Amino acid sequence: MSDTSVPSPGTVSAPTVQYWHLWTDAQGVSHQRRCQLSRFYSASIQPPAAPQWQGPRYSGPMTTLITVLPVGWIGAWHENPRPQWIVPLSGRWFVESMDGTRIEMGPGELSFGADQECRDRDGRRGHRSGTVGQEPAVLMIVQLEASQPPGAPAACPWT
Repeated sequence: MSDTSVPSPGTVSAPTVQYWHLWTDAQGVSHQRRCQLSRFYSASIQPPAAPQWQGPRYSGPMTTLITVLPVGWIGAWHENPRPQWIVPLSGRWFVESMDGTRIEMGPGELSFGADQECRDRDGRRGHRSGTVGQEPAVLMIVQLEASQPPGAPAACPWT
């Protein structure tokens, strides 16, 4: 018989999970910043399941969809239609912000796209994205009504 319980937070440090935050500054230019989810606590998600590390829960209206970007696909410059979590399921993709930062991501990485209200700069507004490599990028997208949890700071709001 194996022990499937998670050690209590007092004996093992809670995990951190990194994500990319695509955001818009006061001048209307998009940027990307590496952030960390860090407010995990140990609890059963539904007893009698063993405890696991869980982050804070946020609820509200949202839309979830799966999208497949074909090999060689590169989208035009645009803003995210709504604040959204993007989770690569397979393949690789990139996101390029107006400041010239280009981030490549694959399965297991997270991005929070909140580049609404950008201003056009030399034909660039928001970001552009596309596939990397020789396989399609399959992405799960969770679009939210709110851009961040209530009371959160502008930078790295989901920390």
